[in-house]
Amino acid sequence: MTDQPAEQPRREERTAKKHHHKGKSSESLVDPAAILEALRILPGQTILDAGCGDGYMARAFATAVGSAGVVYALDPDEEAIATLEAQAEPGNLSAMVGDITARTPLEDASVDLAYLSTVVHGFAPDQMRGFGDEMVRILKPGARLAIVEIDKQDTPFGPPMNIRFSPEELRRQIPLAASALVRAGEHFYMQVFEKPA
Repeated sequence: MTDQPAEQPRREERTAKKHHHKGKSSESLVDPAAILEALRILPGQTILDAGCGDGYMARAFATAVGSAGVVYALDPDEEAIATLEAQAEPGNLSAMVGDITARTPLEDASVDLAYLSTVVHGFAPDQMRGFGDEMVRILKPGARLAIVEIDKQDTPFGPPMNIRFSPEELRRQIPLAASALVRAGEHFYMQVFEKPA
């Protein structure tokens, strides 16, 4: 007997609920160096860090893209965005309040890389559809989407097992072609997707 049937109703129950991390950050748990190495960010790129929280990866991305690039840091938490704006160096990082499961202010086909860390497991089914649509809209042809999630197995922290995604389950949810699967920390993986060129 599998636990799959029991998982689906619980995920469906989340449809009307908003998911918030309440200030929790995975900064001390993921491996930013492994993430940056795998993503091979180039100067001049445009990157979206969605669900950016305190912006630790957005700041690393801003350094990687240099003055010719731009990083958009998006989060529904107004307090987190206000803190990031206050701490960010003036330059190529633009912080904004927003929801990646709905239409954002970003232009069509304007993003080289979209990055989300420990966010997607909180999406209800309707939010997942909205997220997929927004990724297809904002990513340039040939652009990538990188999703970091917590392993779907016993870990000393993390969300309930019934809302976690294995890499295989995540690939079934995203309307883009899966490419690299990378270890992003002891209990984390990063699944990379690509928009067809």
